Amino acid sequence: MGEMIQFRTNGSLTPGYLATPLSGEGPGVVVIQEWWGLVDHIKDVCDRLAAAGFFALAPDLYKGKVSTEPDEAAKEMMALRMDEASRDMSGAVEELTRRTGKEKVGVVGFCMGGGLAYVLAAKNPKVKALVPFYGVIPWPDAEPDYSKIEAVIQGHYAEKDDFASPEVVRALEEKLKGLGKSVEFYIYPGTQHAFFNDVRPEVYDASASTQAWDRTLDLFNEHLA
Repeated sequence: MGEMIQFRTNGSLTPGYLATPLSGEGPGVVVIQEWWGLVDHIKDVCDRLAAAGFFALAPDLYKGKVSTEPDEAAKEMMALRMDEASRDMSGAVEELTRRTGKEKVGVVGFCMGGGLAYVLAAKNPKVKALVPFYGVIPWPDAEPDYSKIEAVIQGHYAEKDDFASPEVVRALEEKLKGLGKSVEFYIYPGTQHAFFNDVRPEVYDASASTQAWDRTLDLFNEHLA
């Protein structure tokens, strides 16, 4: 259903995976990778969004590199240049508005990508629906200006998560509500970080994933139509 494409970002070309709905019409959603890179799981998320009627574009922030080892993935993540990643993600927003003819764009991100989803939404006002899955911002200098986010926010988090613990998640939720943002965070009981990743059976939780996905699609359908 999807294919690798190149899209323009500030004059240079960025690779990404694009999945298109069969109807050829629908709103756009940027999908932001985990720290592993643009792996099959992220492409599959794009395909599932396309099957639900959305154009889904995952920019390849690592430019072709993928990891299977956590140590290697952590290195790639920490080497990511925030300014470049921001440009690539914003380029994906512009590519989607060009292809869809719609100015409202959604973003969904996982793990590292969940953190980057906040960064993108704070930088680009076209993002009207923001869905971070167990999103963390591990770069000290990358804390976005949350006040600039114009999107409705729906977060999906795990109860047993060392990266984004329920305490951290609730504190962020309070902060966002204090800024007047429309925000709803779900913490799924008994789940672990990356519970949505169905190629990792040691953490995958089918029922939490189904519930989170249904909520995500509802949000996108409501706010991007």
